Amino acid sequence: MKVRVIERRARGIYTKSRIPGVDWTVNQYVGCAFACEYCYAKFLTRWKGYGRWGSWVEVKTNAPDLARRHVSGSVVMSTVSDAYQPLEAELKLTRRVLRYMDKRNQLSILTKSPLVTRDIGLFMEFGNLEVGLTINGFTGREKRLFEPLTPIQKARVNALKELHESGLKTYVFISPIIPEITDVSAIVEETRDFADRYFFEVLNLRASGREFRELLREEYPESYEALTVEKAFGEFLWRLRKEIKALGVKTEGIETHRRGWEFVGL
Repeated sequence: MKVRVIERRARGIYTKSRIPGVDWTVNQYVGCAFACEYCYAKFLTRWKGYGRWGSWVEVKTNAPDLARRHVSGSVVMSTVSDAYQPLEAELKLTRRVLRYMDKRNQLSILTKSPLVTRDIGLFMEFGNLEVGLTINGFTGREKRLFEPLTPIQKARVNALKELHESGLKTYVFISPIIPEITDVSAIVEETRDFADRYFFEVLNLRASGREFRELLREEYPESYEALTVEKAFGEFLWRLRKEIKALGVKTEGIETHRRGWEFVGL
């Protein structure tokens, strides 16, 4: 699918965050060609008017100049895009943002792409930086239905390993966790040698959008029930907490999104 590129100049690149534990967000791109069916950022299509999610990407052409500012607190890149989506290989906008960014900034980068390893040299210049890979274990049918355009899991795991072996702090974002589908233990066992910590996020069914909710209800009714029926969800969450606790990895808990943002301790 050909992706429409919209170039524009932004007034700023650091945005105050509403995400608990995150002070600032940076998005040099808005929109994402990975076009994951469950993506929480799809809400942007209501205001952007460019068409279906995944068919367009906004490029903030002056982002490198705007990145020079020093901000206090934690900065996360990216929340409504992927900094290393396919377009980045050509435009190198993320690379230029990193080059001009104040290296004192506390930066966390999250991506699904092995392209992230290209910038290991730049990452080493930061005093406080970590890089995370979203790894959810989707293969076969689930991959085709949920995120057909993303890099495969093995490529993500290999990227995580390369980042770790270069001496960088790394984390794994296991998301979305979908009952009866996501094998959390298998993901941890495959990555534990290369990850300093883990984040666990249960699928935010409301934010995933009507089309994905219908897809999940029709194709995976047991998973849908476990996320929508209070008793079933409680049982699923109890099992998940027990499973994660037994794995013994460093984490702060589980994001559930049942009533807005919720963080469930272990």
